[in-house]
Amino acid sequence: MARRIDVTGAGGVRLAAWEFGDPPKSSRTHETAPDATAPDATAPGQATAGDAAPSYGTGDLPGVLLLHGLMGRASHWAPTARWLSARHRAVALDQRGHGRSDKPPRADCTREAYVEDVESALEQLDLGPAVLIGHAMGALTAWQLAAKRPDLVRGLIICDMRASALGGATQHTWAEWFRAWPVPFATLADVRKWFGEDDPWVERPNPARGEFYAEVMAESPDGWRPVFEPAQMLRSRETWVHDAHWEDLAQVRCPTLVVRGLDGELGRAEAQEMVRVLPRGQYAEVADAGHLVHYDQPEAWRAAIEPFLDSLREG
Repeated sequence: MARRIDVTGAGGVRLAAWEFGDPPKSSRTHETAPDATAPDATAPGQATAGDAAPSYGTGDLPGVLLLHGLMGRASHWAPTARWLSARHRAVALDQRGHGRSDKPPRADCTREAYVEDVESALEQLDLGPAVLIGHAMGALTAWQLAAKRPDLVRGLIICDMRASALGGATQHTWAEWFRAWPVPFATLADVRKWFGEDDPWVERPNPARGEFYAEVMAESPDGWRPVFEPAQMLRSRETWVHDAHWEDLAQVRCPTLVVRGLDGELGRAEAQEMVRVLPRGQYAEVADAGHLVHYDQPEAWRAAIEPFLDSLREG
């Protein structure tokens, strides 16, 4: 299970953080989970970062903050966070515009805002120096924060995110893709089928991809719709696709593991160049995995990152 903790991000944006672990028995009636279908009303187990209630972590367990990618949500990290919680204080963050966090207006979708959100979350949760684990856009946020505030980050895992510029033309491709979505979906089964089989971006059936997108849908009066605004996703993406991010990467001083899916968006040559640019970079790849590495091959994902995490604990 997971407990929601509200933190305040840049510009006063309310962010939902989810702390994973095994709570004390006396607190079990106050557990809440970040599932896709739960209502947005305040849950009984909700707390703020300033509350005196004990965390689910025990003693001085090292902190881990997990950051999802564009269109993602904290619950995408639930399986990873649960096994991490045995030896870490594991927290996943719904980033601005995603999940249960606030959906701010256009002006608040900047790179700086995303980075400041994570900075604020680490400080308010008293989680740092933490290991940051980021997927796609969340990985970019993680390494930009690590470059800015090395005191808050003791280790970094980058999952399938490129450092090179993706180019403005990809924005048009993404806009066309959003328009192709047959929303509203009648059922979650329809969501899983479309994203796992019928989506033009799917080269071969991928049930894990269907599950990934089912997690970001919520039921509305006319069917199932995404919990985010596609237009806001495009605005968020607009702030980083035009630029390369090698300079930020070179400023990351903590141990860093670059992980790619063998069939993901991050090519092997670029991933290895990222490792070379990183002062303390390491490399891992996961076979039979695409961009959604932790969903496609969860056991292989764990096997890829666990030795790195162990080395941080021993170092």
